[in-house]
Amino acid sequence: MIVFEDVSLSYPTKFGRKVVLDNLNVTFDTRRNIGVLGLNGAGKSTLMRLIGGSELPDRGRISRHDVSVSFPLGYTGCFAGNMSGRENAAFLARVYGYDVAEVVDFVEAFAELGEYFDEPVRTYSSGMNSRLGFGASMALKFDVYLIDEGFSAGDARFQARCQETFNSRLKHSRMIVVSHSPETLLTYCDVGATLHDGKLTCYDSIKEAVACYNEIVKDPANSLKGVA
Repeated sequence: MIVFEDVSLSYPTKFGRKVVLDNLNVTFDTRRNIGVLGLNGAGKSTLMRLIGGSELPDRGRISRHDVSVSFPLGYTGCFAGNMSGRENAAFLARVYGYDVAEVVDFVEAFAELGEYFDEPVRTYSSGMNSRLGFGASMALKFDVYLIDEGFSAGDARFQARCQETFNSRLKHSRMIVVSHSPETLLTYCDVGATLHDGKLTCYDSIKEAVACYNEIVKDPANSLKGVA
């Protein structure tokens, strides 16, 4: 279980403060595949970073009970730019208590960066960063994987290999997916939620969540908030 207790988070903007979460109290049942829908800019990616622990709330507490949670799939914010891909992979292995050599070998083979694996990450293109991020995500096994649907890496062949590897992980793990694409969540998720105006509303089925999200999209008041 992942529990949010009185969690609030906002960011300063030139128009004031953007509220991402407003006093959120919710329990994520990590025995289920969970889909979260929201408009562009609603704070879906921020929610994922909070769940994964790579960002902290302004107020409140987030607890992870007897469950290991990944960093968002393909997330590269955990990499040190002055370190090479190899050094970053080794560092993550140590942080999560994995065999360093096994993790490094896996990431090197999976990411297919060639000689760049030993170059500083700050010299990588966005595509190379994504390859390293996905390789690192798949090298470590978690109870719950966090997925931002906007993530993609490499060409069609590489993406197919990513999908195959990830599907094998899901035989023993669950996932939390954020998206603005109902079709994706209907395919993979059991239960759902909508994130809108700082509020996360949970539903007993993904179909119910999608239906409520569609009503949010239709509301003319949300037309300027960005729908993709």
